[in-house]
Amino acid sequence: MSETVDPSPSLGALRHRRDLQSLAYLIASPLVMAWQWWHGFDAALYALTLFLSVGVSVIHHNHAHLPMWRGRWRNRLTDLAITVLQGHPTFVFHPAHNRNHHRFRHGPRDVARTWRFGDHNHLPGWLLHPLQASFVVYPLVLGWLRGLRRRAPGVLRWYLLQYALWLVSWALLLLADPGKALAFVIAPQLFGLHWLLAANYLQHAHADDRSRLDYARNFEGAINPLLFNIGLHTAHHEHARAHWSELPRLHARHRENIDARLLERGFLSYAVRVFLLGPFLARCRTQSLRARYGHSPDMEH
Repeated sequence: MSETVDPSPSLGALRHRRDLQSLAYLIASPLVMAWQWWHGFDAALYALTLFLSVGVSVIHHNHAHLPMWRGRWRNRLTDLAITVLQGHPTFVFHPAHNRNHHRFRHGPRDVARTWRFGDHNHLPGWLLHPLQASFVVYPLVLGWLRGLRRRAPGVLRWYLLQYALWLVSWALLLLADPGKALAFVIAPQLFGLHWLLAANYLQHAHADDRSRLDYARNFEGAINPLLFNIGLHTAHHEHARAHWSELPRLHARHRENIDARLLERGFLSYAVRVFLLGPFLARCRTQSLRARYGHSPDMEH
């Protein structure tokens, strides 16, 4: 059966019309935060705030791989907007993710590979991975910035502007009202950042970086239409510059060649089975695919 591809997916300066969903999340996120700032805490809206914070993190990831707009200034404005909404500069994705994780694909030279901190897959590992990854990723980022001082000082100034904008936005919010700033803005941003880094653990823990395709786990449920096909990770690695809307088609192309143990019907069912039931029921735990060759991660340290 031939694949159907939209011959003209763009919408004006927007590279792909499906990014209207991305723009909707980027607009809704500060509006929901602002409503609670002025009207007070609302449980349903706070849950929506946390969800949108995760959504902004995924948009941040997608925009770093394939900028949303045709035209430099629009993409730069989007970089700054995401920096403020995410609570962290967008440029970090280039040295830490594109030049590290995608280049070395969870292998021994990927500084944030999950098995660096133990070849396991459990709830404490998932919760701790963002902290562990931060300690090894940020020296990489700082080294990248130091190199820019010599070879591209203009780019360095652009990156420092992102840091300044982020820190000034936090400072102004904290000056206005520390409690509201922490509760309604900074805590959700940190939640989104945690998910951004913890996704690496979900997608790669117990996978095999030496395999042609079995280096990533894929989630095939409702998480994908809600969060820009973030669950289809093998297709994303194999086609890193493809627009996120193309990932279901690309996933179907690779699916039959991926180990069935790395194909999950949904994220929630996986999390319940592995993280909540796994400590008590052996049949609910995943097994390391790296270990199928009698290999020890410590041999590569």
